[in-house]
Amino acid sequence: MTGKIISWSLKNRFLVVLVATALFLWGLNSMRHSRVDAIPDLSENQVIVFTEWNGRGPQVIEDQITYPLVTNLQSLPRVKYVRANSMFGMSFIYVIFEDDADVYEARTRVLERLNYASRLLPEGVAPTLGPDGTGVGHILWYTLEAPGMDLGELRALQDWYVKFGLQDVEGVSEVASFGGFQKQYEVTVDPNKLNAFRLGFGDVLQTLQENNNETGGRKFEMGGAGYIVKTTGYLGKAEEIEQLALKSEGNSVVRIKDVGVVQTTGESRTGIFDLNGEGEAVGGIVVMRYGANATEVIEKVRGKMMSVARGFPAGVKFNVVYDRSELVQEAITSVRNTLLEEMLVVGMVVIFFLFNWRGALSILIQIPVTVATSFVLLNAFGIESNIMSLTGIALAIGVIADNGIIMAENAHKHLSERHQQLNPSSF
Repeated sequence: MTGKIISWSLKNRFLVVLVATALFLWGLNSMRHSRVDAIPDLSENQVIVFTEWNGRGPQVIEDQITYPLVTNLQSLPRVKYVRANSMFGMSFIYVIFEDDADVYEARTRVLERLNYASRLLPEGVAPTLGPDGTGVGHILWYTLEAPGMDLGELRALQDWYVKFGLQDVEGVSEVASFGGFQKQYEVTVDPNKLNAFRLGFGDVLQTLQENNNETGGRKFEMGGAGYIVKTTGYLGKAEEIEQLALKSEGNSVVRIKDVGVVQTTGESRTGIFDLNGEGEAVGGIVVMRYGANATEVIEKVRGKMMSVARGFPAGVKFNVVYDRSELVQEAITSVRNTLLEEMLVVGMVVIFFLFNWRGALSILIQIPVTVATSFVLLNAFGIESNIMSLTGIALAIGVIADNGIIMAENAHKHLSERHQQLNPSSF
């Protein structure tokens, strides 16, 4: 069989060269459209369910949130197992699906079951799905540099401007903010003053909730003109909160400032983000969507960052802390250099030992054609190019070169013997 293939190839050289050229061009096109990443994604096919219930202990979270959700999510089709973690004020549930299950179908099924299971949870508790990314989806980290702004202002800039701008990039699943202080109003109530005015903590909470919302209006016509009536009820500063009335006694009104202190503070933190030991920093983590091309997403994010930076206050700029595209480029450069080096070494070896430039040329043609064809197969099977697969290609180049050298030497030997038999006088 092998002999027939070789014989047919020798008789149809032009067709063989044409097929090899077509494979090489197809491979080059596949290389341009191949998903390239630095590290292989070995994470499990999972959907994360996050539920927050502030102020409750781990045991309460476990009994009233985690347990009802886990028992309902276990019965989903194609689920391997369900993991859960309950902590102070938060519940995390990891639904692990089979490896070949479609991640977006899995998220849809989890969301459908959550709509049913929500009736089993306490009032006001709403579970949410985590981002449609993976454990290795962190492709870019950045911080905001602004010498004249404090950490609270930087965090507000990140949460209300930068984050929304970068989330709009195609292929980005989430932009997670870190560092700084999240602004909030804190009401510190004195229990003794509450008792003196015969009030409770519930009265303070009810007053805050009732006075921090919007109410509806309507349109009415008068004198041939139409008027739209609306109300603005959101609290905007600490002084407005202090003036809220808790109760009235005769001609006097008990306000929140009479029973406590209102101040602007930052949300309680469990840690800080320090950059190179130089102090706290504020920034974000760009998480890539499942199945996206890391190189393309990073390029688009960097372009969007240039657009977002035009709206920064004076002195504010991006500082990219981690960019995976650099590692990707190093992996691609390593494979390219290995390919060129091995082609050069193989050509020199064949010419030096066989003194046959045609044999060297045939081997040099085999290497790029084979490497390009491998990317066709990678795309066909949906395998992304990463350090592991590119390293395998680099190692395979050596095998290709070895086979080419052996075949060239063997052909040269048989041709020499054949030539000696036909022309014995020339030796």
